[in-house]
Amino acid sequence: MQFTLSDLWSHMGLFARMIVGVMGIMSLASLFVASERLLTFRKARKNSRAFLLNLAPLLMRRDIEAAAAMPLEGESGYVGRVLSAGLKAYRVSPKGDADLSFELVARALERQTERETQNMKRGQSLLATVSSTAPFVGLLGTVMGIVNSFQQMAASGSGGLATVSAGISEALVTTAFGLLVAIPAVMIYNYFQSVMEGVTVDISESANELLDVVATQAKVHPGAELWPTAAA
Repeated sequence: MQFTLSDLWSHMGLFARMIVGVMGIMSLASLFVASERLLTFRKARKNSRAFLLNLAPLLMRRDIEAAAAMPLEGESGYVGRVLSAGLKAYRVSPKGDADLSFELVARALERQTERETQNMKRGQSLLATVSSTAPFVGLLGTVMGIVNSFQQMAASGSGGLATVSAGISEALVTTAFGLLVAIPAVMIYNYFQSVMEGVTVDISESANELLDVVATQAKVHPGAELWPTAAA
């Protein structure tokens, strides 16, 4: 037997083929999630920057009323959705109570930040599952393949490395497939974790800047207890 992928596949048993099929599905799923998340992050970052370019001049002038009245056009990205929630809370807040107005804005920013964070994490649990379980799935195929090789050796009554080498090589292929699936999934998962950290920083800084403007308008000092997510 030639030790090529086609020959190994043709000599694999049903269980080994099932293992390879499962890992193929896991690989496709992780690649689909990676592609979808990458496009989502890029689009959200682009929209967030466009939103901030329109909002920044108003905040620099401390014109919170104009910022709250600014119309939203199209997608505003994760930063835009968080700041829009805070500006909406400012519009409906009682202007006679400065402390309550500031607190309502802070709570709205915090709630929307939690929603955006959960939305950005979508699909990453699948990447973590694939990266942690794929090697074990491949190892299961290897163990069963070696067991079958020794069963065949016992049934034939002959021994030696030549008898079991083909079966063992077929079995080890499943471990190789498991590693090939797990390694890219680990790398992609770690990359998206670093992207999420950047997203959290962007949201936190933007929310704190908005709170600074609201505090200036309301003549109150923003306490850390009103914005625990940004303070963390």
